[in-house]
Order: sequence, then C-alpha cells, then structure tokens
Amino acid sequence: MSKTFGGAILFLDRDDINTDEIIPARYLTEVDKQALAPHLFEDLALAGFQPSADIRGKAAVVTRANFGCGSSREHAPWALEVNGIHVVIAAGFSRIFRQNMFNCGMLAVQLPVVQIDALFAAFAGRPATVEVDLDRSALNFKAAGAQQSIPFSLAEFDRALITAGGWVEYADARY
Repeated sequence: MSKTFGGAILFLDRDDINTDEIIPARYLTEVDKQALAPHLFEDLALAGFQPSADIRGKAAVVTRANFGCGSSREHAPWALEVNGIHVVIAAGFSRIFRQNMFNCGMLAVQLPVVQIDALFAAFAGRPATVEVDLDRSALNFKAAGAQQSIPFSLAEFDRALITAGGWVEYADARY
C-alpha cells in the first residue's frame, strides 16, 4: 500500500459538494498534480470555511451525501491526494467520483446518514482524527474525551486497487 489512510479530519457539513467545488474547472489544464494543491476547495461555499487555513494538516474528509457530483474528472481526487487527503467518508458519492478515488488508490467510504450525523455530533468542531484499519475494515475516530469505531464494507476489487496504489499500479502488476 503506497498511501497512508487517516489522520486529522476536515468536516464539510453540506450535501452535493461537486467536482467544481473540489477543484475549479479553470485548473483542469494542469497536468502536474502538485499545481492543483493550493486550489483545493477554493470555490466551496460553506459558512465559516477558510480553505487556506482549514485544509492544512488534514488527512481525511467527513461529509454529507452526493460528494463529488458534477463533472467526471480525475483532477478532483488528485487535488485531495496532493493535499495529503487519501480518505473521504460520506453519506454518499457520485459513482464516477467514487471510482476515480479507488482508481487513484484512495479510499471512499460510504456510511449511512445516521452514522454520518452521529460523527458530526460527536466530533465536528473539535480536533478529531480517524485511523483506517483496512485489514479489519474499521474506522476508528478519536477526539479528546470521545472515541468511536465504525465498521465499513469494501468490495474486494476496490480493496485490491487501494492495496496496489491505484489502477495503473494494479494493472502493471497483473498484465
């Protein structure tokens, strides 16, 4: 496995965060992933959210339903990746965005709305972390005075893509 999963959490309390809000279309001409780094979520309209300050040091995102909707583009997962965010936990994903995450060797975990609501209630607004245990398929959340473990399911092919580091690495090893 070539990526680290887990760390400090960025809570984004909104449904329907689209790929233009993850990485604005004006940067899609970039061919160097690193050039995307300073522009992650720069057009995201969310009360109190300051991308330049709030993203720094975060390694995971917890958000609401339909994350990654909009245009199909690998640039959205790339922008997360170059900012050190390799896991997104949401109540739902756009199908193409979700697959692009796995194709890039990153983890997209879908949890029921009630569990996402509970995570926001218990951990949002304070320094919180998540540790991903891929072997046990568990998410371990922690913050001062609070701890919670949540199981998740992962298709074997998606697990193979993550373990390989993404689709290209998976294909290189097998074909």
